[in-house]
Amino acid sequence: QSWDLFFRNANAGQACDPHLPDQLDRKASYLQSHGLAQTPAKAEKVVEDHLAVQSLIRAYQIRGHHVAQLDPLGILDADLDSFVPSDLITTIDKLAFYGLHESDLDKVFQLPTTTFIGGEENCLSLREIIRRLENTYCQHIGLEFMFINDVEQCQWIRQKFETPGVMKFTNEEKRTLLARLVRSMRFEDFLARKWSSEKRFGLEGCEVMIPALKTIIDKSSEMGIEYVIMGMPHRGRLNVLANVIRKELEQIFCQFDPKLEAADEGSGDVKYHLGMYHERINRATNKKITLSLMANPSHLEAVDPVVQGKTKAEQFYRGDTAGKKVMSILLHGDAAFAGQGVVYETFHLSDLPSYTTNGTIHVVVNNQIGFTTDPRMARSSPYPTDVARVVNAPIFHVNADDPEAVMYVCSVAAEWRNTFNKDVVVDLVCYRRRGHNEMDEPMFTQPLMYKQIHKQVPVLKKYADKLIADGTVTLQEFEEEIAKYDRICEEAYTRSKDNKILHIKHWLDSPWPGFFNVDGEPKSMSCPPTGISEDLLTHIGNVASSVPVKDFKIHAGLSRILRARLEMTKNRVVDWALAEYMAFGSFLKEGIHVRLSGQDVERGTFSHRHHVLHDQEVDKRTCVPMNHLWEQQAPYTVCNSSLSEYGVLGFELGFAMASPNALVCWEAQFGDFHNTAQCIIDQFISSGQAKWVRHNGIVLLLPHGMEGMGPEHSSARPERFLQMSNDDSDAYPAFSEQFEVSQLYECNWIVVNCSTPANYFHVLRRQILLPFRKPLIVLTPKSLLRHPEAKSSFDEMVSGTTFQRVIPESGLAAHAPQEVKRVIFCTGKVYYDLVKERKNQNLEKQVAITRLEQISPFPFDLLKEELEKYPAADVVWCQEEHKNSGYYDYVKPRFRTIVNHTRPIWYVGREPAAAAATGNKNMHLVSLRRFLDTAFNLQAFEGKTF
Repeated sequence: QSWDLFFRNANAGQACDPHLPDQLDRKASYLQSHGLAQTPAKAEKVVEDHLAVQSLIRAYQIRGHHVAQLDPLGILDADLDSFVPSDLITTIDKLAFYGLHESDLDKVFQLPTTTFIGGEENCLSLREIIRRLENTYCQHIGLEFMFINDVEQCQWIRQKFETPGVMKFTNEEKRTLLARLVRSMRFEDFLARKWSSEKRFGLEGCEVMIPALKTIIDKSSEMGIEYVIMGMPHRGRLNVLANVIRKELEQIFCQFDPKLEAADEGSGDVKYHLGMYHERINRATNKKITLSLMANPSHLEAVDPVVQGKTKAEQFYRGDTAGKKVMSILLHGDAAFAGQGVVYETFHLSDLPSYTTNGTIHVVVNNQIGFTTDPRMARSSPYPTDVARVVNAPIFHVNADDPEAVMYVCSVAAEWRNTFNKDVVVDLVCYRRRGHNEMDEPMFTQPLMYKQIHKQVPVLKKYADKLIADGTVTLQEFEEEIAKYDRICEEAYTRSKDNKILHIKHWLDSPWPGFFNVDGEPKSMSCPPTGISEDLLTHIGNVASSVPVKDFKIHAGLSRILRARLEMTKNRVVDWALAEYMAFGSFLKEGIHVRLSGQDVERGTFSHRHHVLHDQEVDKRTCVPMNHLWEQQAPYTVCNSSLSEYGVLGFELGFAMASPNALVCWEAQFGDFHNTAQCIIDQFISSGQAKWVRHNGIVLLLPHGMEGMGPEHSSARPERFLQMSNDDSDAYPAFSEQFEVSQLYECNWIVVNCSTPANYFHVLRRQILLPFRKPLIVLTPKSLLRHPEAKSSFDEMVSGTTFQRVIPESGLAAHAPQEVKRVIFCTGKVYYDLVKERKNQNLEKQVAITRLEQISPFPFDLLKEELEKYPAADVVWCQEEHKNSGYYDYVKPRFRTIVNHTRPIWYVGREPAAAAATGNKNMHLVSLRRFLDTAFNLQAFEGKTF
């Protein structure tokens, strides 16, 4: 304002008025001291020059990273753009862009409040302004943050990097950094010497990553973090296990022994996929820290949402709503970070209330190549990190051959995350000294890059030479540090030769203390009945039918639904939605947390669930009756997810990893859509226990049923789950009292297609009451949600009742089994079509219909009883799915095993097809009519050979 008043007076010709206030005199003196006469033209020039300097400062803040010296090899621009922004003063003549000249370089300018380059000074010469801006923005650190729309956050970053002298390290800090670099590099050298022809995906070229991670953990521990959960790809994993998590070196080294036998714990995995859990004291802060590195497959970035889900769960169970105790670190490769869509899906969970982990630190090991693919062919964005801009995450690019710059950036990143609880990205621009793996020849495809890499001095030597030159360490001290770590490695190598058996459980990333016995085995092999008391059923039914919040106006249509629920409760019956309510509610009373996640799960895709009520008159006012069942109960979390399957299913899998005492369910919008999450299903859910000895009780709810809704709204592709089941079709099991539970324990997952609400209730209850955890795949209904026959009595759910793996025929056919001409086995919704058709054709005595509720593991014992009950009957498998999908290929060999290949298992259902279902309603009904006719044509298979 004072300058404004001065210039107004100056323009009016009053600048020299002796009666001007003192402040205007001071302005006049300021101009005179800078060689400017107080004329209007000169005054306007001062304004223009100050505005130009402000624009110049802002240009460096926005675009300085484009000319930063980020590539240690000096070959490429890290941002793939070779242009130099015209508003950066890379040459003197560019001053003209701002209307400035070389003669202005020594003029002094007042600094704006949006920069901290002055430190304690408010004014600097133009020459010094440019020098300090170049030091901050154009050296070994490139900053991208000006797209953030929060002024306070931008100011915080500017202060951290612009303030003069911020990047000063004590001699002790430098020596610690050197020692960490020694360990990082000598570990890789040791492996290369001992196992020169083994794949290990070494870290050479980015050895600085180890001290970088340790700096992040040190700073986070200092700010109160107690538990860090990490996910990373294969490159550098063994080094992280050794030098960050502190896995015993002998356990790592013995993995290279080809004679090492596997313990009987599953199929195992390669060494650079394994995880680890470790509690230790952080030496920098002397505080306890827990570190967990998640096991993961070769599918790059697939572990990202899993880490986030586990982090969320650990925060949830600790009551750490702000993420002050638990945090996640994700490491990425440059090609995968830009190329894998799950990165984007995971970022979009970062600020959603039921999914946020309150900020993740992302570290990109940017070795500027993806296997053999040049980055110019691997992405369209300037940087591999540009995906992070969608959530306003600041991105700090840093030359990995400048260890001190890396340490400073990592310290600021940790401080950012624990100050603002937002994501941040550290882009370590480095190189890969060898090929994709140690056996690969990179010169085939990157000759120029690898000629330069072969000449490149390793970062440890560069940094050691620097510290020796400035007297921070002596050559002798440096050599002693190397010798000391080499000796540690040699001693561990000697001990590793004593290890003859590999125990995968020693590499477990998510232990459940107290759940299993000390050997990691279940404490029992029995499961109690899954029914609950009638009083409990009635109480839950009454709350499910009410609005437990006063003055809460619900939709009129919802009022009718709640009245219907109340009526059902009075009549002691449940439909599908109420049965689910009963199962969830019963767990809450027992202190078991229930979490239901997925697209539109709060209401339910088919408008049947309504677990979240919305006030019709007050925006965002909601009520979750399930959280009003009892004063002392576990919380119920029901959350609509983003429109993602891969990311969200991975997240829920991670959440289920944290504790066995929670029921975690993910529901697909339609079962058909789970295939966009197939990577999580194949690499984690199906095989996780076999590879990593990792139990998980996640529940997948997949709406399934052929109802003429088209090829993408009909089938959860049950054949995929059955094909991946490890349930043997040829081995005839020995039946015992514990057969059901022991069979479940041996399987990799459980696949069910329930035909009654009561059985759905029981299978959910069994999931927690089992003495171990297995993934549960539930093919859930659509039309059965409102089918008048698809209801269950309280009598099927009260104390003492259990899940029925098979529901045998109980009608007229069962009373005279010797008269039965055909026994039809089926599963799911088609049962109701068959029963209706049987009644229409008056074949209730001649045809028995038995439902297979649990498909895998296969209930050999119960089906053997059923087959023996009807020795003279045709055996038919009927399904509504096409022959090349559904269950037939799975059940046929198992039925044949039961009958010792003495009876044929005839198929009735739709013909093979390329699409899962038809989109033509008439075609759907015609094919239904056709297979129903065959099912009840008792002469259909006469004269046919099987």
